[in-house]
Amino acid sequence: MPLKPKVIWIDAIGCNGCSHSFFNLPYLSTLLEKIELLYHPLLDSNEFKIQECDILIVEGAIKNTKKFDSNLIDIIESLFINAKKVIGLGSCASFGGMFGEGLIFNKENYGKFYTCKNKVINLPGCPIHPEWLGYTLEMLIENKPIILDDENRPKEIYSFVSHSGCVRNEYFDWKVDAEDFGTKEGCLFYLQGCQGPFTHSTCNKILWNDVNSKPRAGTPCFGCTERNFPKINLFKTDTMMGIPSKIPLGVTKRAYLTLAGIAKSLTNERLEKRLFEYEKTNNKN
Repeated sequence: MPLKPKVIWIDAIGCNGCSHSFFNLPYLSTLLEKIELLYHPLLDSNEFKIQECDILIVEGAIKNTKKFDSNLIDIIESLFINAKKVIGLGSCASFGGMFGEGLIFNKENYGKFYTCKNKVINLPGCPIHPEWLGYTLEMLIENKPIILDDENRPKEIYSFVSHSGCVRNEYFDWKVDAEDFGTKEGCLFYLQGCQGPFTHSTCNKILWNDVNSKPRAGTPCFGCTERNFPKINLFKTDTMMGIPSKIPLGVTKRAYLTLAGIAKSLTNERLEKRLFEYEKTNNKN
């Protein structure tokens, strides 16, 4: 019987949001039986010590601060050297977030461990979807290859944009906008700053708790898997003469302008009626 991979989960500078998200993984108990968890800051695991492990998970940004009466960066460096694979868990560990630096990438430059990037798998998100870490650990446990993109994110998860699978896509195509948060109808891109067309994730394909996502709940995507998160003016899409200053990924500017012009010159009465009826009913309540 093969040995269980040894895992150390270190909390750096962050909020432990990814840990709490991961605890909601439906098959968490089964997955934990497949690994030997040497340390996790929130679970009843062994006392922390520097040692060799198969998988090191770093949650949070790295910064020159104290932890376990030592320097946090020195601790991570010692663990990093002894690990076979390192997971940068969450946007802070992947890109630095608001608190410090990422393992191999910062918002505009490289991180401290960039020269060892072949050892690192980034899982950005604020927080990560529990299924993303579940998938990554299962692949590592089974010693299967994980294909990564240019920012060391698994392509199986991050080759899509959040816009894919969004239930509001038809509203987006026809430029029918939601005036407020919390509405069930209308597109959240133009008036509410939804970052779905620029954000690499499967949030609208693999639903949270199998039932929901931000757009489904009437909240715009925040773009939390990208380097520029959180962006300035989070709930605003910058436009010039009604055209977004940033064109959605995968679409040329010419094609977007052509389609936008067609949509604005026509009226989708069915969608307009749906939005009108929803707002009318909502105002009564």
